Amino acid sequence: MKMRFPNALILFCGFALAVYGQERPLITEDIDITPAGSVKISVGTDFYQNAKFPLSGLKGDLTRVGDIRLTTGYSGNVQVSVEGSIQDYLAVNSRTDPSPIPINIGPNSTSDFGDLRTTVKLKFRNESENLPAFGVAFGFRIPNTDQARGIGTNQIDLFTRLIVQKTFGKEAGKKPKLKLYGNIGFSAMTAPLDRFTQNDLLLYGIAGIYRINDRISIASEFNGSQNTRGTGAPIGTESQSQFRIGTQIRASGLTFDSAAIFGLTRYSPRTGITFGVTYQSPRIFEPAQ
Repeated sequence: MKMRFPNALILFCGFALAVYGQERPLITEDIDITPAGSVKISVGTDFYQNAKFPLSGLKGDLTRVGDIRLTTGYSGNVQVSVEGSIQDYLAVNSRTDPSPIPINIGPNSTSDFGDLRTTVKLKFRNESENLPAFGVAFGFRIPNTDQARGIGTNQIDLFTRLIVQKTFGKEAGKKPKLKLYGNIGFSAMTAPLDRFTQNDLLLYGIAGIYRINDRISIASEFNGSQNTRGTGAPIGTESQSQFRIGTQIRASGLTFDSAAIFGLTRYSPRTGITFGVTYQSPRIFEPAQ
């Protein structure tokens, strides 16, 4: 199940040259498609307080450095994306003794490469005056982490989401004043400690972006995953949920973003912040027809 970093890096770069369609700083998937032949590149950094990792029994402050998202459109309704972090650092505040799995970390900290996530998004219907646009997104997580480092689970997970989106306050030649969109779907997560077992989690998200003017927008969302078993979730597949509120600022052909993050469930980080920048290139290649 383990993918060594050089191979994963080659795969990552390959997607970038050939090709997660979220709009930073939010993680709920919107329906918008990157223009065919263009590449959207987002780079950010996340910091979470009191992050919890039940599989390793670690708790602490997590910093994700180089959270990279690469997105390319191949037609008016097809988009392929890849996302991953260059390095995750955890300052350990407490640990379960003994740990549920063998771990190999320092006395006060640990670090690891982040998993890669690949997503394909299909837009089925454009928005009309009375009805929303809708589509689907599906993909998988590639296990690039080492579970012995205590941060990742080193498992392959599959997911699919239905996307619905409606805009309001359209003005000629400008983006709508308000964009509302939501996701509902499922994720099949492998249970790391239970052989031949997976946990099917309900995925959900509702988000909104309000354009104050041509340069500044306010963005907010509720997003999470819910265990669907009547009993407790297998360790490593627990429910998580968070609330985000932040801003997008457009300047010099770039979009700068930041957001505050608040955990809403037992296994979510308590609080956090994220900030990043996004660039969308002009058309740089002609997709095959």
